[in-house]
Amino acid sequence: MNIIVADESVDGRIIVELRKFNFDVYSIAEEQPSLSDAQVLNIAFEREALLLTEDKDFGELTFRLKLPNKGVLLIRLDKFEDKPLVAEIVQKYYNELVNRFSVLSNNKLRIRE
Repeated sequence: MNIIVADESVDGRIIVELRKFNFDVYSIAEEQPSLSDAQVLNIAFEREALLLTEDKDFGELTFRLKLPNKGVLLIRLDKFEDKPLVAEIVQKYYNELVNRFSVLSNNKLRIRE
């Protein structure tokens, strides 16, 4: 099953759309709000889940601090109305996103090894 942890910063519409695509989404906002970024990353790692976030601090946690993870998708969209499209991108590229740090900005997806 495709498992996702959605950081508290992730727009709720993205979570709704992901669930429509039958993703198992653990929403930090719904389940454990106010956790530190390191705690959120650890929850995703323990669940072997891709982490979705709109918080660029996760780049520092994964690259500089080298905290373990199963993949991070940083969402950096300018237009609010583009956010529901995130679920379509995740569905299409899920396997490529796992175990990588990726950035989605203005419908451009960059996947880093």
